[in-house]
Amino acid sequence: MSTQDAFDDEVASVTFDHADSSVVVIVGSGAGGGTLANELAQKGVDVVVLEAGPRFKATDFANDEHAAYEMLAWRDKRLCTGSSPIAQHFATSPTLTCKGVGGTTLHWAAMTPRFQAHEFKTRSVYGTIPGANIMDWPLSLEELAPYYDRAEDRMGVSGRHGLPMAPEINNFKVLKAGARRIGYTGIDTNNLAINIQPRDGRNGCDQIGFCQQGCKSGAKWATFNVELPRAEATGHCEVRPNAMALRVEHDAEGRVSGVLYADRAGGRHVQKARAVCVAGNAIESPRLLLNSASAKFPDGLANSSGQVGKNYMRHMFGFVYAQFDRPVNMHRGLTVAGIVRDEARHDPKRGFVGGFYFLISSLGLPYFGAFLNPGAWGRDYTDWIEGYNRTASLCALGEDMALETNRVSLHATEKDQHGLPIPVLHLDDHPNEFAMKNYAYKRSAELYDAVGARRIFEGPPLPASHNLGTCRMSEKPRDGVVNKWGQSHDVPNLFVSDGSQFTSSMAGNPTLTIVALALRQAEYIAEKLRGNEL
Repeated sequence: MSTQDAFDDEVASVTFDHADSSVVVIVGSGAGGGTLANELAQKGVDVVVLEAGPRFKATDFANDEHAAYEMLAWRDKRLCTGSSPIAQHFATSPTLTCKGVGGTTLHWAAMTPRFQAHEFKTRSVYGTIPGANIMDWPLSLEELAPYYDRAEDRMGVSGRHGLPMAPEINNFKVLKAGARRIGYTGIDTNNLAINIQPRDGRNGCDQIGFCQQGCKSGAKWATFNVELPRAEATGHCEVRPNAMALRVEHDAEGRVSGVLYADRAGGRHVQKARAVCVAGNAIESPRLLLNSASAKFPDGLANSSGQVGKNYMRHMFGFVYAQFDRPVNMHRGLTVAGIVRDEARHDPKRGFVGGFYFLISSLGLPYFGAFLNPGAWGRDYTDWIEGYNRTASLCALGEDMALETNRVSLHATEKDQHGLPIPVLHLDDHPNEFAMKNYAYKRSAELYDAVGARRIFEGPPLPASHNLGTCRMSEKPRDGVVNKWGQSHDVPNLFVSDGSQFTSSMAGNPTLTIVALALRQAEYIAEKLRGNEL
């Protein structure tokens, strides 16, 4: 019996009274919030998780890209301004995050790189980067390494801790052959939080190719099917779906005292709290703090530095498609089961700072058609669609620079269904991104040419799934929002527990680091609670 089935059949959620001020309230149930909830519950801490979206079962998921998007995506209106192509092509949907129990772990492709040592110390290593607002993290790889070990083990990461690697699929074989011919050596089928064999109550992967549509196989780690059921089984955790957090409240001394939220019917409730952990993704977390402005905190909660919402990062994404004479069938198998690691190093001789990975990125035909070249039509476009089964695809995924002007703010007039200002993301691309992307495009063309590609197409940027940095960690309160534990510099019983606490973006996917930080944060919070310091 799977973990999810066991939860459905045997475990009933406890219910905490709204006036119970002894609980820890966690806003958001994704990689950070869901992991934190389980860790605290296992330590005997009572937790209430507020999730804006519904609760899904694996049987609800659809192996259909459009249907899955309609079901899982956060589709409340957002606006994007700025010079980035994202603002031009996706002005009302610049990010792809999920709205449901499990957060964006419902959608993620399960790639789990660790930060490299230099990525924690970008200011020290890179020096001054004109136009960028980079800074060192207040913690190091050595401090986080034990939590990476724990995170990889609980997530079942392939190729780590004795677990097997994913099998080689056609899209990877094309990547590997080309990469070897142009001199790359760091090539494998990736470290993925997907069971290659049955493990820990989860199925082994069925290789059906819909990793980002919820995973009907039940092989992929997500908080909805692993962390949250286990948290609820302790009797110390209650998950409230369809509970949209509107405001974090505080007392006269400036300590947080609870969270105002709206239920599915529009009713409003305040859940009292001993501490609050905000884990709503790097768009909604700063939005919530800014919407929590008061006479005591006129610029928003935890915002004495003025840094809430600023320093937004995603990643450098460069999609490349290559068409061949013979079938590739890139849609078969795990979505990102293939990686080239050689370019993830810091080597400014290439013309940019930081690094990037090449990884296979297998879109199904509907998304391939939609995202190949938005707005395009004509014979060249339809030739690509007709040649879909003969197409290979890769993504260059690299470090993004923090810009203070890249930020999340509140719209001056437009409100959402709850009467709150909608978020506005301002996004300009830094010259480092252009230099990195152009280099990556050149190398990817060499890679595909080396294996006989008939033609190659460089795809445009797509809405970001990796949203980072808007409540960043800093050693000094003036430079950021939270300290090395994710604890607000201004409000001691307020924490940030998602990717918005990132100080830099690293070259690869952020989820493993979010989970490792949540494990570490849970220890800190539990210790402070025991000492009556929160």
